[in-house]
Order: sequence, then C-alpha cells, then structure tokens
Amino acid sequence: MEQPIPNPGEAPLSISFAEAFRFWLKLGFISFGGPAGQISIMHQELVERRRWISEGRFLHALNYCMVLPGPEAQQLATYIGWLMHRTWGGIVAGGLFVLPSLFILIALSWIYIAFGNTTLVAGLFYGIKPAVTAIVLQAAHRIGSRALKGAVPWGIAAVSFVAIFAFNVPFPAIVIAAGIIGAIHGRIAPGAYKAGGHGTGGKKSYGAALIDDTTPTPPHALFTWARFTRVAVIGLLLWAIPMAAMTAAWGWEHTLTQMGWFFTKAALLTFGGAYAVLPYVYQGAVTDFGWLTPAQMIDGLALGETTPGPLIMVVAFVGFVGGYVKALFGPESLFLAGAVAATIVTWFTFLPSFIFILMGGPLVETTHGDLKFTAPLSAITAAVVGVIVNLALFFGYHVLWPKGFAGNWFGTVDWIAAVIAIGAAAALFRFKRNVIHVIAACAMLGLLVKLVA
Repeated sequence: MEQPIPNPGEAPLSISFAEAFRFWLKLGFISFGGPAGQISIMHQELVERRRWISEGRFLHALNYCMVLPGPEAQQLATYIGWLMHRTWGGIVAGGLFVLPSLFILIALSWIYIAFGNTTLVAGLFYGIKPAVTAIVLQAAHRIGSRALKGAVPWGIAAVSFVAIFAFNVPFPAIVIAAGIIGAIHGRIAPGAYKAGGHGTGGKKSYGAALIDDTTPTPPHALFTWARFTRVAVIGLLLWAIPMAAMTAAWGWEHTLTQMGWFFTKAALLTFGGAYAVLPYVYQGAVTDFGWLTPAQMIDGLALGETTPGPLIMVVAFVGFVGGYVKALFGPESLFLAGAVAATIVTWFTFLPSFIFILMGGPLVETTHGDLKFTAPLSAITAAVVGVIVNLALFFGYHVLWPKGFAGNWFGTVDWIAAVIAIGAAAALFRFKRNVIHVIAACAMLGLLVKLVA
C-alpha cells in the first residue's frame, strides 16, 4: 500500500522497494508521449506529487542522462531507482520501463506482419504514415524551440542538416563535432548554456523531498574504483556471453548475431533520442541487411509512437519483422523467430544504458551544477535538430512519393497522403492535439480511403 502524499514542508518517509516497484511498473504502462512526455510524467509524480527527489537532483540526473547515448527517459528512471534502492532498484526501474512495451510491440508486430495485406490493416497504415511525417517534424520543432537559443546553436543545427543531407556525413562525426564546439563555446560564453530539460522549467522547490538538494549522497552512490571496475566487467560479460553463444551456435554472419552486433553499435550512437539514430537504423536494417522495407520502417515508427515506453523500442519491431521474414527457425516457427529476434535486439540496445548509469552514477553525484556537462549537451541537442529535419524530409519523400519522382515530382505525388499529412501537422502545431489522437484519426481516414477506393 502506498504511503499518503506528504504535506508541504514535510519530507516523505522512506520508500520501500515494493512501493517503488509498483510505481515503476505503473510507469511502464503509462509512459506515452516520447521522452518529453515520459520525463514530464516522472517530474510530476516524483518531484511535484510524491517528492521522492528534489527538482535540483532530478534535473542534475537528467542532464547526465541527456549527455549519454541511449533513451534519456529510461536512463533517468534507472538513475532514480538506483539512487533510491541501489543496483536492483535501478535494474527494476529501467527494466519495467521497457518490458511492457516489448511485449506489446511483439504482439502488434505479429498482427502487422501476419495480417498487413488485409484491407483493414493496410488502410490503417496508409493513414498513419503521413501522420508520422508530421510527428517527426513536430519533434524537430519541439526540440529546436528549447535548444536553439542564440546564433551558435542555430548555426550548429543548420550545418548539421547540410552535413547529413547533402554530404551524408556520419551521425557520430556530427555529434562529436557539435560536442567539441559546445565545450569550447561554453568556456568562452558560459551564460549561453544553462541546465534544465523538457519543459520542467527552472529549478523550483515543491517542498522537502526524500532525496533533497542537501541530502548527503548515500553510501552505495559514492564512487570507488573497485565498484566502477566491477560494474564494467559484469556489463562486458553480459554483452559478450550472449554474443559469443550466438556466434558459436549460428556463426557470425547469422541474422541474429548480426542484429546483436548492429544494435550494440546503434545503442552507442543514440545521442539526442531515437529520432537522431533512426537514419542509422534505417541504413543498416533496410539498405544493408534488408530486414525490412522503407514502408515497414515508417509503420514501425508509428507503432512505437502509439505504445508506451521509449521510442527507440521501434528496434523491437525491426527485430521482429526481420526474424519473421527471414524465417530463422523455419516456416513453422515464424512467430517464435520474430519474438526471439525482438528480444535479442532489445537486450543489446538497452544493456549499455544500464551499464552507463550503474557505472557512471557515482561520478555524476559529485558534479552538481558542472557546466562541462551542460554546454556540450546543448550543442549536441542543437545538432540533433538538424538531423531530425533531415529525417522528416526522408519520411516525407517516401510517404508523398511512394513510387519516386519518376521525372515528374508534381504529377507523381500522392495527394491524399499529402492532405492527411497537412491535417496532422495542423492538429499537432495549431491545435496542440495529443499524438495518439492524431495517429488514431489519421488511421481512420486511411481506412476510409481504402474502403472507398
């Protein structure tokens, strides 16, 4: 049974592991809205309502998670769980953030791939694809409105867009360059960068918190080289043992082995959220390995938007479709192949996030208010805006010109898809409608079009 909400000025009593477990499980099922929505939910519940952690400590942890590659909302949950209840607290918090989404996506991916050719499913996704294009564009606007404050961030965003759009510069190179520029500019003009995140506003006080600004760092969160090394070694073994087992059982070139290796690399490149790494995932999963088609990639992103959990969980869809289509365990075990592939992909995508938090958390607890973290982060976030705009153009091309330009860009456009995309953009930008509501409405329009056609 949960403890009552504490009165203002009174710090809550110690929170039991069982109570925390129930909250993290609930969060795993209600964490819709992408990283901004998920972080907002945690802020409202843990900082404002329950007061398990103060505003300052929450934002400090968030700044660290945003510097890391990987889904910052899931990492933030892991960090707070670890700070409250040691290693198992972090594992439970981060794991429950992902598992509900994994099970839901496996079920939805099976319905999609097994029944996708029916009028019902095809119609729904015909309407969803244009909505996804508008959603990605909104993501660029949402992140840009927070990150592009001043000439330097705007310049970083513009150069990043040109670099990836016109010159196909690798995303890691863009991230590294932006981080270096941010670090240098932060030393020259420290006032240009400030901590914060995702609409939570400046540092405020909502009353005494269990982990307050002045609360001493708990013993388990103090840095020691022995603990740092132990976590690093265990993390490396958790990666190496399944990778070695797959290589021994099926060989290095097998689809499951290659998925493990590819998504390990993708996990280390996920700076700035899922939207930033999607071009890399697309290039590998669609172009290099042929695990799924461009249209299926867009559909997978739509499913990721409509399910709880981090958006990068779209990789579970990629894994399921790849395992299912490749019939890895024979034609009689298509669902099993997809489910195993989705699970393997999820493991290798999220394992680095747990390692980064459990290994680096003690170091972060000693860096409150350190500009060295926030300045490169702000520059990287600005670069991500440019990358996401490129992604929106990529999706828009495949949605509006599904058969290509064919020498006549005006005559080959899918005008019905264009109208749906414009309507979705208006609903998101002008009327501030919920993403899930927009996707549902567009899906119904797409179904109506297919039924009438």
